[in-house]
Amino acid sequence: MPYRICKQIVVESGHMLAKHPDKCQFPHGHTRRVEFVLEADDLDRNDMVCDFKVITSSVNDLIQTYDHSMCMNTDDPKYPQFKAAYGDRVIGFTSMDPTTEVIAKTIFDAAKARLTLHAEDASAAFPLRPTVRLVRIRVWETETSWAEYAE
Repeated sequence: MPYRICKQIVVESGHMLAKHPDKCQFPHGHTRRVEFVLEADDLDRNDMVCDFKVITSSVNDLIQTYDHSMCMNTDDPKYPQFKAAYGDRVIGFTSMDPTTEVIAKTIFDAAKARLTLHAEDASAAFPLRPTVRLVRIRVWETETSWAEYAE
């Protein structure tokens, strides 16, 4: 069984679900806990999968784009108005509702690309071996509800 580590980053994030038949169609927010799970078959020379700082340095700015933002379906009739008023604090999801499932996959794809770049950086203060794998992203929407994405 491989070794696994998990790092959590917490942000305050809002969304609107245009396709939802009830209250979730209105602007509302969540304290989102984003979990990054990485694994390796063996440990590095420091007896780690990798240093937790690898995760933070690779993805923190990505996750911070979600902090105090509003995620919206670009097909929502209110999207242009929100985007014009709040600029980059509105994150558009092309023709998709930004459900927690969709957000988890979006973060997974971006985090995987960033971790790959980090592994290729020979000058990184905290190296990442190419054999370390991103296993999953779990996004908590509430204290009792989460969605995750894994390949």
